[in-house]
Amino acid sequence: MRIPAEPALEPELAIIDTHHHLWAVLPDSIAIGRPYSIDEFHRDVRGGHKVIASVFVECSGSYRADGPEHLRPMGEIEWVLRQEGDNGLMSGLIGFANLQLGSKVGEVLDAYLALAGTRFKGVRHGVVWDPHPGVYVAPRKPPPHLLVDPSYRKGVTELARRDLVFEAWAYFHQLAELAELARTQPDVQIVLCHLGGPVAMGPYASRRDEMLHEWRRALSALARCPNVVMKLGAIGFPPFGAPEVLGPRCSSELIAEYWKPEIRFCIETFGPERCMFESNFPVDDALCDYVTLWNVFKRITSDLTHDERKTLFENTARRTYRL
Repeated sequence: MRIPAEPALEPELAIIDTHHHLWAVLPDSIAIGRPYSIDEFHRDVRGGHKVIASVFVECSGSYRADGPEHLRPMGEIEWVLRQEGDNGLMSGLIGFANLQLGSKVGEVLDAYLALAGTRFKGVRHGVVWDPHPGVYVAPRKPPPHLLVDPSYRKGVTELARRDLVFEAWAYFHQLAELAELARTQPDVQIVLCHLGGPVAMGPYASRRDEMLHEWRRALSALARCPNVVMKLGAIGFPPFGAPEVLGPRCSSELIAEYWKPEIRFCIETFGPERCMFESNFPVDDALCDYVTLWNVFKRITSDLTHDERKTLFENTARRTYRL
């Protein structure tokens, strides 16, 4: 854990961290991040901000070593539940289930619900893919156009039948397919994480403005789907380019200046009631410490009303995840 570079701003503002990870050992399939223990996470959230709850999101760690293949990812949630003990900060758990199983994924979802009860909130099966060599893709190396695969969509339907969230992880050029899925499955609650994937590596590094133009166009279309909520974060995710531009010890003022146009665009496009902030720790530790990160989000929203900020930092998460 880094020593916070600056004190927490507005420490009385309640925060729900809607997206963080925990790893005992970084899996071979994960190229970005580092091991992150529950003790480190608790030290981070107690660094000055008023973090009142959090949502753990799957990260391909601690799977079962044996048993049926489709149930092995449950080992991750089992491990997380053992780590937490009596601390009780994690109010929501997002696991992995192979949605390509189609209707058969229902067995996995029911097993998760039996294991974690109402704290189990949904599934993330990332589809991050890009045709260009050298651009980061999801650890499971998904094929292109997975969002329109009939079996995958049947798996999403099983989430809707159980009032579970579909946590979507996609790049900007995949958002049209996500919008199509959202329109055809209006009963499923979709949470688009990581700002909708404004990737800035490979060929996009020298064409960031062009990429952002397409990103804005795709998000504007996606916002017309009322069942989609956005997570604002991953601003330190290396494929998005900020660590290379800003460096690891920048102030919250400089980081906020860099990311404010994109984050405010999301808030203006989706509305505060369909946006919520995420730390994406420990991955975003590549950019800054935990305290500085939340200072960035507070600076970016400093001119919004009290109610709008309460919605962004707390209420959207409560409603979306039924916390």
